[in-house]
Amino acid sequence: MLFNSIDFFYFLPIVFALYWFVFKESLKAQNILIVLASYVFYGAWDPRFLALIIISSIVDFYLGQAIYNSQEQRRRKLYLMASLAVNLGILGFFKYYGFFVDSFVDLLNAFGLQAHKSTLNIILPVGISFYTFQTLSYTIDIYRHQLKPTKDPIAFFAFVAFFPQLVAGPIERASNLLPQFLKNRNFSTEYAVSGLRLMLWGFFKKVVIADRLAQYVDIVYSSPSEFQGIPLIIATFFFALQIYCDFSGYSDIAIGVARLFGFDLMTNFQTPYFATSLREFWQRWHISLSTWFRDYVYIPLGGNRVGEVRKIYNLMVTFLVSGLWHGANWTFVIWGGIHGLILSFETIFRKSKPFNFVPNIIKGLFIFTIVCLAWVFFRANNVTDAFLIFKNTFSGLSIQLTSPLEFENAFRAFIPSLKEFKNVAISLILFGIVEVFLYNKSFHQLVDKWKAPLRWGFYYLIVFWIMYFGAFNRAAQFIYFQF
Repeated sequence: MLFNSIDFFYFLPIVFALYWFVFKESLKAQNILIVLASYVFYGAWDPRFLALIIISSIVDFYLGQAIYNSQEQRRRKLYLMASLAVNLGILGFFKYYGFFVDSFVDLLNAFGLQAHKSTLNIILPVGISFYTFQTLSYTIDIYRHQLKPTKDPIAFFAFVAFFPQLVAGPIERASNLLPQFLKNRNFSTEYAVSGLRLMLWGFFKKVVIADRLAQYVDIVYSSPSEFQGIPLIIATFFFALQIYCDFSGYSDIAIGVARLFGFDLMTNFQTPYFATSLREFWQRWHISLSTWFRDYVYIPLGGNRVGEVRKIYNLMVTFLVSGLWHGANWTFVIWGGIHGLILSFETIFRKSKPFNFVPNIIKGLFIFTIVCLAWVFFRANNVTDAFLIFKNTFSGLSIQLTSPLEFENAFRAFIPSLKEFKNVAISLILFGIVEVFLYNKSFHQLVDKWKAPLRWGFYYLIVFWIMYFGAFNRAAQFIYFQF
């Protein structure tokens, strides 16, 4: 079920009414409702894949207790390995089986050995990477003596399948979210209002910005050989904004919906494109994932407690794995490798600080450019297309920049309607102004300081903009659903 769908428009108020008016007096009944509602929400895509969530929940609930109760270290490790094997085994089969088989066949063919691809037509379950990482953090934290297992299976099942963040995060830690299912929750008007504000801004970013920009990005990236110069540059810039508004918009809606039910989810984005280093970018982009890889991959490899060479190795491994997490395609691995490489350079020069004299605005523009260049691999259909985009970007660019007629022709090549594009441009200006004020503060904190007339005027403006300029005809899924 999509947040931006008619089904969700009916689903949310029904669950909200049952939760607060029918089952208000029973914590167990509320948790059961959340489990059932989450399964309905997820099963709307394909009910067959509910079995995977249920299996993961059952396995980790009992293995978590087994790890905690076992006194023998060897046995504890075996239980943890069983949890990793089940969860990563399911994830690996559904997400990476075809990728590795195809890559192996291509490798054999490259050496002149004839091989044929005969992979299964496996459907990727929505959100499998997200809830797999979420439930893995539970057993790993118990193994590390950082968390005690719950004895309430309903609360645990609700934690794993909590519908607001089930399919695209934030990837919550059991230490933060699970205890919230174990204590009574009282309705808070202030909390609900803050949630509605986040939902409103999230829908604006998704429906007005991301889905509108998608139509221009798709035209160019679906046929990169047909474009040169300016269209490729603008499409890449648009994709940077599209993926940010799409994913952070989902996170805002998820956090907002959770607040309607009395839950607090972690912040997942904080104006990442204002970062002046790639390190800072990852402290602001997809925070729940970057901290997950930091705590469960980078630090176990040695983190910063090792020499410079080993530290760089740890960074590269972490980001290559992170790239592969994003998708079963070499484009994602290269994308992760680019980020790992730049972060390695930042690590080498961090102590000497040779660029302290450079103004922050220049640093910010440089980092944004690097991020956009890496997005080319992330968005391209394959590695060949990615390199073709880089090649064609400089073909004819000088002519387009020096000839007004060539510039106009290049611009119109992927902008079907100038009138519609003007609306998109105005929307981007509005979005950019708000983003500037959101630096180091949440949307709720920003709006809450405004006087009532300004605040309500802004609400009506955003609602109007969504209704009249939203791309409702696209019925677009969120980008990160494929991960």
